[in-house]
Amino acid sequence: MYFRLAKRMLMETDKRLLWKLAWNMGVKGLFSVQKHKRRLRQGQFFPPYLYISIINSCNLRCQGCWVDVSHQQQKIDVTAMNRMIGRAKEMGNSFFGLLGGEPFMHKELFEILEAHPDAYFQVFTNGHFITPEVAQRLRKCGNVTPLISVEGSEIISDQRRGKSGVLSATMEGLQNCLDNKVMTGVCTSLCQTNIDDLLTEQWVDRLIEMGVMYTWYHVFRPVGPEASPELVLTPDQTRKARQFVVDMRCKKPIIFIDAYYDADGRALCPAATGFTHHINPWGDIEPCPVIQIAKESIHDSRPLDEVFNESEFLKDFRETAARHTRGCIVLERPDLIEALADRHDAKDSTARKSAIAELQAANAHRSQYDPDSIAIPEKSWAYRIAKKIAYHDYGVYGEHFEHKNWMDPDQKNPAQHAQPDVPSSEAATQGNGSDLVQLK
Repeated sequence: MYFRLAKRMLMETDKRLLWKLAWNMGVKGLFSVQKHKRRLRQGQFFPPYLYISIINSCNLRCQGCWVDVSHQQQKIDVTAMNRMIGRAKEMGNSFFGLLGGEPFMHKELFEILEAHPDAYFQVFTNGHFITPEVAQRLRKCGNVTPLISVEGSEIISDQRRGKSGVLSATMEGLQNCLDNKVMTGVCTSLCQTNIDDLLTEQWVDRLIEMGVMYTWYHVFRPVGPEASPELVLTPDQTRKARQFVVDMRCKKPIIFIDAYYDADGRALCPAATGFTHHINPWGDIEPCPVIQIAKESIHDSRPLDEVFNESEFLKDFRETAARHTRGCIVLERPDLIEALADRHDAKDSTARKSAIAELQAANAHRSQYDPDSIAIPEKSWAYRIAKKIAYHDYGVYGEHFEHKNWMDPDQKNPAQHAQPDVPSSEAATQGNGSDLVQLK
């Protein structure tokens, strides 16, 4: 499988782009994580990876969207972006995630990408604005990978994304990238309406046949003014998704990204561990893209590293989240986020000014942390080694998490008798998980 993946990358992707990926994201990205670990040991903090929502505008109206897409357009200007990225690079960072809205609606996007050839950018996009000319320019830049969202069949895509003809436009943009040998990924926000269609071996095979190099299964979060909580996955479905990804990593010549588990299959949150925080289009620094409260800004007169390091709000978020769950605090404990905002007098960082009311109205849901189930560790030696080195909890849960603090969202009572999700020999001998994953 590893040989087939290497052959695909060498044959189907521009070699210069592969070098940019290997050096700027791979080697330098690994160094950025090691610097993050050293900072933590010294009592300092700066996240090694930043999510940056560069614009709020979007041509779609998705279910569960938290972005103020209907509000007057707001974008981070080039000067502010260059200053922020430049300071982050000085701290050792080299890898950035660009979100929206729709990032390709930011007219100076390529000016930003081209100003930092020594960094690597992952652009989260619906693909509708990736024309053949845009794809050619992406190839010329070499330091960017588009991650294109596919949310289901034609009917489901239209339902999920609020317009008609969404899937065909997305697939056209995707094909334009592949025709130009751009390193391209496909992501899906797994929910009730698409899990049976896209969490399948057939779908993965189709991506491989097209030339897609990596895929990322997110988990739907019911946030925003129209949260659509009916789309949230059940605990069994979340576990099914984890088992599927672990199994396919050993079987298919395509890279699987995930953000919710360490090498031993223990749940984690990348914002709680400090791996990443988020900057919104107004420059506000938020714990993650779906938590829209903030105390600090990139427009602060202090250097960016001082802003992060001295933020009591962000520190309290990380400790509060890690103290109460290894899962997603947005899903499990929206009340704690509301209390956090009140404790620090943090502002509602949305344009609609309804984030607090949305937290108050939110119901609690189960997330990736399931203390009642045996953890599903990585089977692939490559992924296991990579996660052991670069992607884990950095000691945060060992320092703060106490299982007695966890509250079962289904029971609304403190967990008293559940066992923590530690890996075991039983987990390692579950076979191919056929009882959990129904492959089509």
